[in-house]
Amino acid sequence: MINRIDLRGRSLSPRELTEILPRPEIGVEDAAEKVAPILHDVRLHGASALRDLSERFDGVRPVHLRVPAEHLTAALESLDPLVREGLEEAIRRVRTVHAAQRPQPFAVDLGPGAQVRQRWIPVRRVGLYVPGGIAVYPSSVIMSVVAAQEAGVRELAVASPPQRENDGLPHPTILAACALLGVEEVYAVGGAQAIAMFAYGAAGSEPQDGDYLCEPVDVITGPGNIYVAAAKRLVRGVVGIDSEAGPTEIAILADGDADPTHVALDLISQGEHTPDAAAVLVTPSVELAARVDARLVDLVPETKHAARVAQALSGPQSAIIVVDDLEQGLDVVDAYGAEHLEIQTADAAALAERVQSAGAIFVGPYSPVPLGDYMAGSNHVLPTGGCAHYSSGLGVHSFLRAVQVVEYTADALEELADRIVAVANDEDLPAHGEAIRARFQ
Repeated sequence: MINRIDLRGRSLSPRELTEILPRPEIGVEDAAEKVAPILHDVRLHGASALRDLSERFDGVRPVHLRVPAEHLTAALESLDPLVREGLEEAIRRVRTVHAAQRPQPFAVDLGPGAQVRQRWIPVRRVGLYVPGGIAVYPSSVIMSVVAAQEAGVRELAVASPPQRENDGLPHPTILAACALLGVEEVYAVGGAQAIAMFAYGAAGSEPQDGDYLCEPVDVITGPGNIYVAAAKRLVRGVVGIDSEAGPTEIAILADGDADPTHVALDLISQGEHTPDAAAVLVTPSVELAARVDARLVDLVPETKHAARVAQALSGPQSAIIVVDDLEQGLDVVDAYGAEHLEIQTADAAALAERVQSAGAIFVGPYSPVPLGDYMAGSNHVLPTGGCAHYSSGLGVHSFLRAVQVVEYTADALEELADRIVAVANDEDLPAHGEAIRARFQ
């Protein structure tokens, strides 16, 4: 059912660990070759290319690339009341956590008349991508929109794939989530072509599009498959991105006292996202490894998406890794840098404080990843593929820029003038010093 890697008795460097750990066979670099022509096509042909690509990849040619307002209202009105209650609770919790993330401005006085201030400015316009292919993610609407709103972003646009069964519009629950959050600019565009539309903008091709369908954005966020991740990599620099959030991952660091059924179900829950989802268990307990493997054999056939889960768990990106002890296990999970890291051990909270690389950490047996997917209050848009080594999950900070404001009086500048001139001359940039001297001649 799942591969086994035995690291007991082996002393490996971080580089060696990284090379031996399970990863998907297809990388972003491979996908980028297929994605580049799509970006080029959308940049040149706008809405016309978007419709062609939707017909090719989604099996439907949308009449309305921008979702009419009445469809957003209708989707919310027809939403199951219990689902609406769940979405509203998720919005409340996520908004509470993200409101606390707002950084504070500060001012530093370096001497009389010498001050440097820093303030935080939200980006003007963002494009929020919401997957909608194999599975549907209204929860991702909440994660992206709430973070942007709490940052103070003025213009928000959401894109999600069109669906044949919904007349070429995104899934109704995604539309309902947008309506709940007050988002009015929603596009029936999916995959790499949505990323291209946000990065470059798109001219209209039909009367209902208007002259210009979608204006370019400043930042693109949101999870997606490997092709969405590749597209985000290729447009980085034209726009900002949150991270290359590709196929989902879970790593679980567990000791021998962990419940094998809980561990198996948590692995299965990630495996049902996509066939290339990664599920990794790291444990010093050979007994737990065997019991989890046995539970997977029993439980996978019973789950709704059994074929998808079985493919994910048996793929090269998934494994049970047996280690000497929790210390080695910590080295392994740090080298892996999982999108989601569960810790199901004794003293789990203390161990969590020592983790150096993870998108989000879930502590103890009652903080499973699905809690974070929906209602923990944390954000579930997280770095994958090892990007947690250098990037963070989505948050208010993803939509803010720190701007420093420098204000010196004449006396404060004159006090530094000789030293500035000396350093400027040493760098062979004498005009820098002359610009200082001119103010006091």
